[in-house]
Amino acid sequence: MRRQGGSASVEFVWVTLILLVPFVYLLLAVFETQRAAYGVSVAGKAAARAYLLAPDLTTAEQRARLAADVALADHDVQADVAIRCHPTPADCLQPGSSVLVTVRAVQPLPLTPSALGDQLGGISVDSEHREPYGTFREGR
Repeated sequence: MRRQGGSASVEFVWVTLILLVPFVYLLLAVFETQRAAYGVSVAGKAAARAYLLAPDLTTAEQRARLAADVALADHDVQADVAIRCHPTPADCLQPGSSVLVTVRAVQPLPLTPSALGDQLGGISVDSEHREPYGTFREGR
């Protein structure tokens, strides 16, 4: 009988590396996506609330964009923000109306080299938040 010894530790190291590296990368991707999802959600809520608290429509648009930019910057996320009023834009700050804020971002995968291009890989994250103006508030 031949005696075999010393190869178990080498095999353990290789199997650990082969399984651990993809698992850690997957965790990093999930954490980055969760950060982006939370960022777009907070940006939508902040923008809708800032819009409805403004005294007029032009100030409302500026305040909403600024609130969304601050929330997105806090989470280090680049996103597009769209603001729509329902039922019509002219009646936006009137009782019974609402504002819908849509925030869309593409979160790049972690550790992707920039030399290969910006759109190498990413996960699309979006959020919609509808905030009612309120039926029993005074119109502006």
